[in-house]
Amino acid sequence: MPVYQYRGRDAQGKSVTGQLDAATESAAADQLMSRAVIPLELNETKPKRDFDLGTLFKPKVGLDELQIFTRQMYSLSRSGIPILRAIAGLSESTHSRRMKDALNDISEQLTSGRPLSSAMNHHPDVFDALFVSMIHVGENTGKLEDAFIQLSGYIEREQETRRRIKAAMRYPIFVLIAVALALVVLNIMVIPKFADMFSRFGADLPWATKLLIGTSNFFVNYWYLLLAGIAALFVGIRYWHNSEKGERQWDQWKLKIPAVGSIIERSTLSRYCRSFAMMLSAGVPMTQALSLVADAVDNAYMHDRIVGMRRGIESGDSMLRVHNASQLFTPLVLQMVAVGEETGQIDQLLNDAADFYEGEVDYDLKNLTAKLEPILIGIVAVIVLILALGIYLPMWDMLNVVKGGQ
Repeated sequence: MPVYQYRGRDAQGKSVTGQLDAATESAAADQLMSRAVIPLELNETKPKRDFDLGTLFKPKVGLDELQIFTRQMYSLSRSGIPILRAIAGLSESTHSRRMKDALNDISEQLTSGRPLSSAMNHHPDVFDALFVSMIHVGENTGKLEDAFIQLSGYIEREQETRRRIKAAMRYPIFVLIAVALALVVLNIMVIPKFADMFSRFGADLPWATKLLIGTSNFFVNYWYLLLAGIAALFVGIRYWHNSEKGERQWDQWKLKIPAVGSIIERSTLSRYCRSFAMMLSAGVPMTQALSLVADAVDNAYMHDRIVGMRRGIESGDSMLRVHNASQLFTPLVLQMVAVGEETGQIDQLLNDAADFYEGEVDYDLKNLTAKLEPILIGIVAVIVLILALGIYLPMWDMLNVVKGGQ
């Protein structure tokens, strides 16, 4: 849930400032008015994204743990067990240290009288904005167990999509790792032997052989610089990606990666449609739902487009117009949105659009290996060609020299 910094005047006319949690700017203003504070300035505060080396290796709470948590909370809340008792019990049974610490803190906040959604909001690394908002809606409507079962289904579909993507990428990654290991072995153990033999004959070496010997010498003599460079590159990329500009740029670039970018884009749009439909069916206002879904898509580039859609809705545009202006959706999905807007079943039509995108992603994932095989074969062919030219051309030259001497 967003945090707003406010400046206003109380009932006595004194200037007051502070922060408060609210789903939207309007909700924050309503909270201040209920406290007899007239808001003069209201700004959403964005947490600073400081780079910390410790976060590179800090274990995260995975979707598997969240799936188990939501399923257990659904069963416990449906059985009539108090939330505080359920949270305390789950904190003892979980094996994740990070989840255990979060649940213990939530249990303490519940004991002090805070609502569940507000307590979860203090742990954004475990419970994202979409999760917290669904719990908030469930608390206000008295249907907390429905919120948990909806979140469980959402997380389950997200898990399945990620599994399919990992399965499709397993073969290409294995091939690239095998090629990298083979090059390391060749540069350290094989090429130095040939370089020693070529130096004895004093033959004029072709460019391919010079390239192989040069890279081999660098591997053997300056391996520590290579490792330091790889580590510096890794940290530098993480630092760049951790910045707002870097994250937005990378999220835009990865949508244009050949053979893979379209799959990432449609998978993200499926997440958008599914989470937006879930928020609307739970009774969340459309503008607030768009703000939450913008964070849920986990793509900074698409986040900005969806925020632009929310602004269009706030200015009076229709759902069809803002979806069309975003240039993110296919004509079929735009037609579904138009029909859903006319019939008042926009959440159902968005679920249909999510099914459509998931079907396309599933089809592309099944054919991804076939698309990547020519690229992998081309990479291996170039490497083998350089190795063959670098090793065999000098050997042929030396053989000709030997024959000429006879």
